[in-house]
Amino acid sequence: MENALLIGLSRQTVLERQLDVVANNVANVNTVGFKADSSLFEEYLMSGAHEDNFKGSDRRVSYVQDRGTYRDFTQGAVEQTKNPLDIAITGNAFFVVQTAGGERYTRDGGLQMNSQGQLVTANGDPVLGTSGPIVFQPTDHDINVSPDGTITVVEGTARTDSLRGKLRLVSFTDAQKLLKEGSNLYAAGEGGAAQPDLKSSVQQGYIEKSNVNAVSEMSRMIEITRAYTQIATMLQQESDLHKSAIEKLADVPA
Repeated sequence: MENALLIGLSRQTVLERQLDVVANNVANVNTVGFKADSSLFEEYLMSGAHEDNFKGSDRRVSYVQDRGTYRDFTQGAVEQTKNPLDIAITGNAFFVVQTAGGERYTRDGGLQMNSQGQLVTANGDPVLGTSGPIVFQPTDHDINVSPDGTITVVEGTARTDSLRGKLRLVSFTDAQKLLKEGSNLYAAGEGGAAQPDLKSSVQQGYIEKSNVNAVSEMSRMIEITRAYTQIATMLQQESDLHKSAIEKLADVPA
């Protein structure tokens, strides 16, 4: 296959994967605590010519390679909901939740209370405190979450606050190495062990919105689609040129 076709095909393959990343960002523009992804690209040089009559750099063909993705962990906009179980993190910390696969981490603070009185995520995973799952009693009311994550309630007709736990907030040395597992959860992966985060704080009655810029992502999607179409047109023209050349070479005059 001609080098021009190979290069065009490599670029189309990368654009297809980049479109998947952008489409996922757009799909999660309203997901609480979602962090946008972006693609990383690099030039990939390899030998493309094998005849001895090519010199030096003529042997090197430049391809496009998507090296991976990186996550934008910048703080999303904070929106007030006045729901006492909505909690937004200010800082780099994550909530710790217990799943069937072990501990996972999330920025999604749209929390709920299940039928057993446990504090859980929207997916039903228990949110962990410093001493394990946080459980409320049936008579608890006036839930209060302090900036450091301490949760207190007024129990029954009592006039003093009762402690129900303290949210476990953790951070990582290299958050880029966290692995996305779906449902707005991250696994530690090679990001190292989770470390207690004493610098971050929480806001009760607020949620952290997705940090995806919808306008920017839609513009990027249009750019990717146009680039893909342009390359497809170029490849078609290249194919037509080869076809025409073969037809003319085969047309031997009598």
